Amino acid sequence: MKRFVLREEYIKLGQLLKAVGLVDSGVEAKIHITNGEVKVNHVVELQRGKKLHAGDMVEYNGETIEIAESGT
Repeated sequence: MKRFVLREEYIKLGQLLKAVGLVDSGVEAKIHITNGEVKVNHVVELQRGKKLHAGDMVEYNGETIEIAESGT
């Protein structure tokens, strides 16, 4: 499991996939998200602009990313 520490209040789903290196571009993220390949909190998410907050879990391509607050 990977852990991503927020610098702001939230990060958008497409930005997260790129930030953790699971995709190379925003376009690639959009394709995988709209194809139903990404889950947020165990539910398929189709919006690349979905706001992720501390405590959220993202699953994609066999990887799980936990969103954490800065300082935790």
